[in-house]
Amino acid sequence: MIRIDELYNNTFWPYIAKNIPQTRLFFCDPPGSSSPENLLNYGQDSLELNYIFLHDQEPIHLDIHKELFIEVQFRNRDIEHWGPCKAIIITSEYQSETVDYVSNYLDWESHYYFFHGWAAMDWYRGYHRSFLISEPESRTITKTFIAPNRIVAGKRQHRVLMLYHIFKNNLLNNWISCPAVCPEENIAVLDVCNSLEHIYPDITEVFSQQTLPMNFPDETGSPMHSCWLSLFDESSECLLYLITETVASGNRLHLTEKSFKPICMRMPFIIVGTRGSLAYLRMYGFKTFGDIWDESYDDEPDDILRIEKIGKLLNQLDSLSQMEKQELFNRAIPIIEHNYNHFYGGRFEAILWDELKNMLEAIRVSLHI
Repeated sequence: MIRIDELYNNTFWPYIAKNIPQTRLFFCDPPGSSSPENLLNYGQDSLELNYIFLHDQEPIHLDIHKELFIEVQFRNRDIEHWGPCKAIIITSEYQSETVDYVSNYLDWESHYYFFHGWAAMDWYRGYHRSFLISEPESRTITKTFIAPNRIVAGKRQHRVLMLYHIFKNNLLNNWISCPAVCPEENIAVLDVCNSLEHIYPDITEVFSQQTLPMNFPDETGSPMHSCWLSLFDESSECLLYLITETVASGNRLHLTEKSFKPICMRMPFIIVGTRGSLAYLRMYGFKTFGDIWDESYDDEPDDILRIEKIGKLLNQLDSLSQMEKQELFNRAIPIIEHNYNHFYGGRFEAILWDELKNMLEAIRVSLHI
């Protein structure tokens, strides 16, 4: 297992220094930051010919990251004294039109690996050797879903759209959290709603009828953390985990550690993400729940309609009796156990390791080393 906080200095840089000489490596620190002043690099040789830029943690948003990309180019202008240099960007976006645009515009060759798969492997290690997660066979299902939400503004206002359908359909007998003010953007949720009235004219009215913030009973602040699991008791009562991913629009695939929380908690899940998110997860050996309920939402190309289809699916599942929900959960247990064992048993890590090594080898060949 890779320690995610040592990924650049213990994995990437040793390989590059040994196998791809005369190449600089750029990345941002602290993790998740994207300001030009947080740009760091390995490699100081004045005879360097190429550079690699790791933008593998955050999805690319051109309005946010343009200055960072310009800074990367600026810091490597000295290489041009030795002739044309080759530049590579490494991302954690798969089949991404955004990455293609940046690559073509800046003349950067793009490569991909699943950074957030490694992050989840590191952050959620050891929970299978704890007594926090109950056996699926022992669970009594009394609720349909758990839906934690913290950052709901800016690039993640799709979570407000998802909550709109939950509130509109009165699916309130579930574990749901929603802030009154987005803690990241410092924007009131009702102001976010105002900006979305062109999609749903009654969205502000629907949210005004809710008591916000909406918290979990034992919540002090927010129990939602990237680097560990939580909400064990609440989750054990639920048929499924509603994952509201970081990215839910555009033609690209970008899943984060959020999608692995229900896998490690031994739960079924629905993903509010971009089109093809479930298929993307299956590409890494996991199974989803198309034999248990309708997963056709994953094929919907329209971002708004995809969320609407998820809302309808949640409404259908919520209308079932407790016995019917229990039966669905019991049917899902073989898939739950497959995913849990795939994550903790080494098979997923082996896939990630082969992918990362193959990517590095492809970069070495591309740079003619």
